[in-house]
Amino acid sequence: MKYMVHDGEKYIGITAENGELSIAEIDLIMKKAAEHQGCSHIDVKIDGDYLDCNFRITPFERIRRITGYLVGTTDRWNNAKREELNDRVKHGFDITDDDFFD
Repeated sequence: MKYMVHDGEKYIGITAENGELSIAEIDLIMKKAAEHQGCSHIDVKIDGDYLDCNFRITPFERIRRITGYLVGTTDRWNNAKREELNDRVKHGFDITDDDFFD
């Protein structure tokens, strides 16, 4: 069974093997996932009363392109460049289970 859960910042996929997870179990798994920075997916094997969880960590560094320059962090930017970043239009997206699992 596949699940898509939002942790308040991002979506995390959960794949359960050998059964289905209850909402309480998903909540507990998500609390554990919060301890693993960069967790992007969780594989869960259900074995009777036990859940064996494998937290997949995806190392990620954000790269931004402002006026043609690629940068990883903004800590060395001058005030004008930071203001340019603040003035940018932020585009979001909605993700659904169908989009994630196709």
